[in-house]
Amino acid sequence: MSKASLVAIAATAAALAQPASAAAPERLSIQESFRIGNAGVRCTAQLRPLDPKLKSMFDRGYAIVCRDAAAPVGFLYELKGGDQARLAEADRRCDAPTAADVPGVTGAKVQECEGSDMLRYRTYTVARGDALYASQGLSGYDSALKLGLASIVTDRPVAGEVQVAVTAAGDPAAFARVQAGALDPDGALSEAYARNNAGNYAEAAEFFQTLYDRTVGGTDSSKATEYLVNQGLQQSNLGNMPAADDAFTQAEARGAGDSPIAGRLLRNYRAIHQMNQRRPRQALQELDRKVAAVDRYATESVVGAEITPRLAEEINRANASLNRTQGLDSRLTQYERAQILDAQAEQLRGVALRMQRRYPEALQALERADQALASVRQGRVVSTAFMRSEAIGEAALIRETTGNPGAAEASFKNAIGLLEISYPDSASLLQARSRLAAFYARQGRADEAMKLYQQVVADSEQVSGAAAAVRQALAPYFALLAQRSASDPAAASAMFAANQVFVRPGVAQTQAVLARELSEGDDEAAMLFREAVNQSREVVRQTGEISMLAAANPADGSDAAKMLAAARTRLADLEKEQTALQAKLSKYPRYKVLSPQTLTLADLQKTLKPGEAYYQLRLVGEDAYAVFATPQRTQAIKLTTTAAQLGEAVAKLRDTIVSVDNGQLVTLPFDVVRARQLYRTMFDPLGPDALKGVTHLVVEPDGPLLQLPPTLLVTDQTGVDAYLARTAKKDADKFDMRGIAWLGRDREVTTAVSARSFTDVRQIAPSNGKRAYLGLGENAPPFTAASFLSTGGPARGDCDWPLETWSHPISSAELQFARTAMGGRQSTVLTGSDFSDTAIEKLPDLRDYRVLHFATHGLVTAPRPQCPARPALLTSFGGPNSDGLLSFKEVFDLKLDADYVILSACDTAGMATVKATREAGVETGGNYALDGLVRAFVGAGARGVIASHWPVPDDYDATKRLITGLFSAPPGTPAGQALREAQVKLMDDANTSHPYYWAAFAIVGDAERPLLQK
Repeated sequence: MSKASLVAIAATAAALAQPASAAAPERLSIQESFRIGNAGVRCTAQLRPLDPKLKSMFDRGYAIVCRDAAAPVGFLYELKGGDQARLAEADRRCDAPTAADVPGVTGAKVQECEGSDMLRYRTYTVARGDALYASQGLSGYDSALKLGLASIVTDRPVAGEVQVAVTAAGDPAAFARVQAGALDPDGALSEAYARNNAGNYAEAAEFFQTLYDRTVGGTDSSKATEYLVNQGLQQSNLGNMPAADDAFTQAEARGAGDSPIAGRLLRNYRAIHQMNQRRPRQALQELDRKVAAVDRYATESVVGAEITPRLAEEINRANASLNRTQGLDSRLTQYERAQILDAQAEQLRGVALRMQRRYPEALQALERADQALASVRQGRVVSTAFMRSEAIGEAALIRETTGNPGAAEASFKNAIGLLEISYPDSASLLQARSRLAAFYARQGRADEAMKLYQQVVADSEQVSGAAAAVRQALAPYFALLAQRSASDPAAASAMFAANQVFVRPGVAQTQAVLARELSEGDDEAAMLFREAVNQSREVVRQTGEISMLAAANPADGSDAAKMLAAARTRLADLEKEQTALQAKLSKYPRYKVLSPQTLTLADLQKTLKPGEAYYQLRLVGEDAYAVFATPQRTQAIKLTTTAAQLGEAVAKLRDTIVSVDNGQLVTLPFDVVRARQLYRTMFDPLGPDALKGVTHLVVEPDGPLLQLPPTLLVTDQTGVDAYLARTAKKDADKFDMRGIAWLGRDREVTTAVSARSFTDVRQIAPSNGKRAYLGLGENAPPFTAASFLSTGGPARGDCDWPLETWSHPISSAELQFARTAMGGRQSTVLTGSDFSDTAIEKLPDLRDYRVLHFATHGLVTAPRPQCPARPALLTSFGGPNSDGLLSFKEVFDLKLDADYVILSACDTAGMATVKATREAGVETGGNYALDGLVRAFVGAGARGVIASHWPVPDDYDATKRLITGLFSAPPGTPAGQALREAQVKLMDDANTSHPYYWAAFAIVGDAERPLLQK
């Protein structure tokens, strides 16, 4: 490109490089929501303009919502006229007010009350002029009530720690759903757009889903189209492309294209969806779609000064429907909304053109977009700062690419400045800072890049929704750390900290909840904690039922609409019950202390024992990195492979272990060369003696490595060469793999899902169970299940497993042996008709057993390709309501206090779909290996799970011999040691030396925990 062209490009984009001006923080009274306090449990105040206690346009009301509570825990009020009688609740008996100590608020009073629900409530009040300020709610949330009152009295954020009980069973997205439910629909819509603009896509998705669920079947179902379009965008931003396509299709079917506003949203969001998939050509095609015209004078506008949410509320209290799009200021006309969406379309056109390297055209489109945004209300629509920041960032990339790094840096900084004003403490701001850090890295300014990246990682734990937003933006940071690891001792610690941004909810979160429940043993408090967690799951299940009913789009007044209304009523009742349980938990101080979500590398090293090492793999885009730690040393490395190559290696290795050919399981000679190569890829960069002296290796896998037990990797070439030489001879037995130096031969191996959860599980006390062992298996074949074959069984559909599935029960021999080894008087074995799903669910003494052992078939795939996969254990049929399966949901509902659950079944280390996870009332995780039955049993109360990666073999009594070895070890022997010693015996047997026979089982939790207590 010529120098003249570069000058022209710079001139075209000059308007996009103007510095952002600072702005004072808004008063709380003009914000729709604000955080209460600045530390501890996250609680927010959500504006409630339609609260019945508000009588005039000058009154204010807020709902207080806190993490892990399914309903508001209290309310804040500013009531003009000082009428305290408006605060009275008919169902509460209250003491006389007394003086109260509320930090920062003089003259406050408190009133203690007891409700008809037998719960304790508290009301704080203070008068200022002609206004009465009040906070009232559950006594268990006292710190939030005090800080909330101080905040509305001063009209400024008040620093302080909110100390209330939390279970850690939810996540920011689940909290967002509660926040959305506490707002009126239009306030929720505004907050939904704000979260989208702030980069909190998971939270925005929950807001839009909640709005959709609340709207369908009601009187304003026409708004459902806008909510659906937005749901599509959030799902695309989260990487759920099929879900995004489905939402867009539904919105179009509902007539979105005919609406001037919804049609523009659909056009823009489909273009974003295409660019999220790296399809700029298709994005440009979407942007060329025709949209409905809009009449400039169709709606009167409020002109003059900038319209804030507070002013709009006062003007329009009688009609709470505030007219917002894209999180913009209230009372924009339809024409103004269309202007902004058309400006966004030009910005998106610029992005797509940049992706096609059409830089002059891209800058011209970005300039047109910026001018159009600035023309709406003379640029006083503050929420468009998000779009302008994105446009400036895009222009910065073009300037850098076309040889103007100075202008590029100024643009990156200006984009950050806009977000610091309009969206401080947001994921979008962290993304913008990551873009500047990446620019520094590309320009060879490594120290500046490192400093900024470290700030992003440190802030990401405190910023809601940041992890999902910044994961891919951290790729250059990992590359810098790997380059410095040899010379910088702090590089490994920094990479370890960044790795934790990538930890997804799932088994790790479930283990954290279990550790929190049992933090001081299994007592009354732990039982109440479990009850609160279970009630939270009931809320999630009911929410899922509402979503399912709403998806059918029932007609107003129809029976389906009445069912939907009844489900919403039921949800409201469940939310109140769950919140009451959370309040009761607050009397236990241990549950008021927030568990740290992250762990330092130094803290992990303190947890490791002599002879132990931790190997943490992390995939960042297509690159692979690892952190290795022992109690004495740490190391960070980049692997010379890609995510795709790792996936191919794992797939090919598994194909030689077990594959399906014409419906039959087939085992081929194991690809020992590839297993050796994979070991070298993962461990050679650590040095030749990395595993010397390591007797217990904890592996935190990622991506495809979640589907492969590391025990079958090969640590030495000598045995490989000998095997290849031997099998090159005629009639050699290629299944005889004796002499191979398997990774699991000389060391125990634990599979960990995160460093935090590993340390949590290690600190949990052993089971308090009074009985040693419960074995379950050998289902009754269908021809003996008379209750099912008669009229009592549920009707079978196309996605049910055929009855033939139940016709080949696994022998109970291993269960009987284990029972004998554990002590017959302390052990029980249930087989045949006693081993049914309904019978297991009714067992009153499951918590009494320290070890539970299932020897049955595991069903983790779908019966047909078109059916969803719902992991389950096969059982006997047990009567009219039995389906012969112990499902993911039913497992989660079991009440255990177990050291271990052993799953001697098919591929029990597999995943559960997001849908199956939500059906179980679990609101996080899904779609990843180990998120299936393993997670369900951890959620039920298992400290460790021994699960299988493929259908375990019956040949040569291989599985029986492994299980026998486990239970033959002396009491107090670590489970990992007992399993390894049993595996070594199979490795040394020509018939069972193939990994198919000995390597299937993995210990999830801590392999140092004994299977048999002393």
